[in-house]
Amino acid sequence: MSISATSVKFDDDVMWVALSDGRTLGIPLAWFPRLLHATPSQRTNVEISRVGLHWDELDEDISVAGLLAGRGDVTRQSERVGS
Repeated sequence: MSISATSVKFDDDVMWVALSDGRTLGIPLAWFPRLLHATPSQRTNVEISRVGLHWDELDEDISVAGLLAGRGDVTRQSERVGS
């Protein structure tokens, strides 16, 4: 069985993703800077597909597999101290 998102909700600091297997994930918005800095209206304008979440206006794509693996925004490499 493939697990997919069924709904997405937000509070001030967390994105809540309900999954097709009955679980709900609470993901810190700090993991996804585009969502953290988006307006509430932009956050709710999400497209849910069988593999993940997409915000066209924010150019943000998040896979359910990535959320289940505990991955945040992987589009930016963290800066190294001293480089």
